[in-house]
Amino acid sequence: MSDLWSVDEHLTDILRAVRPLDPIELHLAEAAGCVLTEDVTAPFALPPFPNSSMDGYAVRVADVEGATEEFPAVLRLVGEAAAGAGAGELPAVGPGQAARIMTGAPVPPGAQAVVPVEWTDGRMTSHDEVDLAGEVRVFRPADPGQHIRERGSDIAAGSLAVAAGAVLGPPRLGLLAAVGRATVTVRPRPRVVVVSTGSELAAPGAPLAPGQIHDSNGPMLTAAAQRAGAVAYRADAVADEPATLRGALDDQLSRADLIVTSGGVSVGAYDVVKEALSQESTVEFRRLAMQPGKPQGFGFLHPGRVPLFALPGNPVSAYVSFELFVRPALRAMAGHPAERLHRRRVTARLEADAPLASPPGRRQFLRGSYAAETNTVRPVGGASSHLIAALALADALVEIPETTTEVRPGDQVTVVLLD
Repeated sequence: MSDLWSVDEHLTDILRAVRPLDPIELHLAEAAGCVLTEDVTAPFALPPFPNSSMDGYAVRVADVEGATEEFPAVLRLVGEAAAGAGAGELPAVGPGQAARIMTGAPVPPGAQAVVPVEWTDGRMTSHDEVDLAGEVRVFRPADPGQHIRERGSDIAAGSLAVAAGAVLGPPRLGLLAAVGRATVTVRPRPRVVVVSTGSELAAPGAPLAPGQIHDSNGPMLTAAAQRAGAVAYRADAVADEPATLRGALDDQLSRADLIVTSGGVSVGAYDVVKEALSQESTVEFRRLAMQPGKPQGFGFLHPGRVPLFALPGNPVSAYVSFELFVRPALRAMAGHPAERLHRRRVTARLEADAPLASPPGRRQFLRGSYAAETNTVRPVGGASSHLIAALALADALVEIPETTTEVRPGDQVTVVLLD
């Protein structure tokens, strides 16, 4: 292997090394965003009984046949079917009879359809205000089963409700609750600790001393980890002192499934991350054939073999590196299959005011703004890795291959969609 690692080689090495987290049982409220590791079948049908989809009246079809405004069907009320009523509480509907019924209420025995209250002269007011021993006039006919949700019309008993591998979003969690599950077995969301390094860093909101800048990587990478589906913690920035950094990293091991640092990975005299990880870790520092993000570190901390990503300190380099390498690793740890690890890529037409140069032998990732309606992408800002204001305007990366040194306006380019 050459001195430079390719983007693909580095990513392949990462995904070969990380492992999905062990499954655990969680309550539904804690399982949002997790990947299910078991098939869940419906122990009973949904709906479990025929019920009304409307407020109205439960009737026999023959009794309202031919009903019109001029010649309504006049039916005698025999009671009410309320939501939650048991079988013994439901009135039987015989010939010439009707029962008032609420949405979701069981259909009374003998009834074949529900006519909405708007088709009648009835009122869906409180029980005390309606004479349930009176009459109701129906102005339209009804077909068999009209406005009745049949038993099992949503899902049959014994059928698959949610398959293993599914990501548990709100609708799937709702379905799991509907089939009676209070807990599920899932792979947990990885816990990520983000640590910024650099004596020049001050906390956002703190006054800046001469030579200082605010820590932008910490909030940015923490948010990126959350967006990737992780539970993210941001630690305080650490000064350029190897022993202090190593102590800070060791302190975070109890709550970390993965650690991300930024800064201190190049070839300068104060590359604190390299020195701090020189012992009791397998972190390897590499140079990648990419721009931005050439210096990278990846390996495991001991004990516990917690994976650690050492990212460059410039904000654009850190963010691009996270999207390309850390995000797929997090999603692999969360149990996502290979096809769901990476950001979606599309081919789009480049809109630019002039040709864009790219260094030979380097895969370049330019920031861009993608327009789906025209399938075009326009570069945002320049190629420098400190331009965080331009990064904030980007929703895509323009990926230029190692073998391409120039792309022109109108060329087709690969676009990595970030949103």
